[in-house]
Amino acid sequence: MWPEGIRSAVALTVDLDGETPWTVKDPDIAAQPSALSMAQYGPRVGVPLILSLFDEMAVASTFFIPGKSAEDYTETVEAIAAAGHEIAAHGYTHTPPFRLTRDEEEAELVRALEVLGGFSDSVTGYRAPVYGVSVHTLELLAKHGIRYSSNFMDDIKPYRHAGSEVVELPVQWIMDDWTQFVHGSDDWLAQNATSAHVKQLWMEEFRAIHELGGLFVLTLHPQVIGRPSRVQMLAELISEMRSVEGVWITECNTIANHVAQEDA
Repeated sequence: MWPEGIRSAVALTVDLDGETPWTVKDPDIAAQPSALSMAQYGPRVGVPLILSLFDEMAVASTFFIPGKSAEDYTETVEAIAAAGHEIAAHGYTHTPPFRLTRDEEEAELVRALEVLGGFSDSVTGYRAPVYGVSVHTLELLAKHGIRYSSNFMDDIKPYRHAGSEVVELPVQWIMDDWTQFVHGSDDWLAQNATSAHVKQLWMEEFRAIHELGGLFVLTLHPQVIGRPSRVQMLAELISEMRSVEGVWITECNTIANHVAQEDA
């Protein structure tokens, strides 16, 4: 499955949501500036810290960005593109597609691609907000030139969807910083695990996936992983993964292109 000498692959992905998860859930939240400040920390502080780390460690990453966030934080997205990272789609308003009609979902996708096209000549990837694809998503992705999805949780290895040209880069909540650090059933602020605990959890999962020759897709959010202690943990995590023989850390589009060629 992988290039010669490679046993497993790692994709370090970043969902730059900005305020969209809050505003799509509660349109009146603008009246609560403190509540939005956590979201604003991501593009203002978290992204620069992450970009600095990735630059220092020569890491190539994929940033999944809602179109609205790209409009709101143009300079941040320009910095991401200038640093050479892949830009991929994450909806427009951060509304999960399963909550939309087919036409509404397509309109969200088209608008997101139009916005992100102003920052990148090639937007070929898509992650749905909260991985919430609909029964129409794969069809719409293929229709609009998206070559890979990173939403499904049915495998530990990438694959091409049956009857489609779309490649899947599987994810799992265990590898998402939101569920580890801040996710709660009622308020999204139910727990704050230590960085050491999360690093141990992720390394255990990474090593197990590596032994099976799979793909480890880490989903990060700048307002979460961008806290200083967690950025330090991320640096340690990357170093430890790199110390394992036969690991390929690269962008999602590179992995998807390899899988497509192998499956041609």
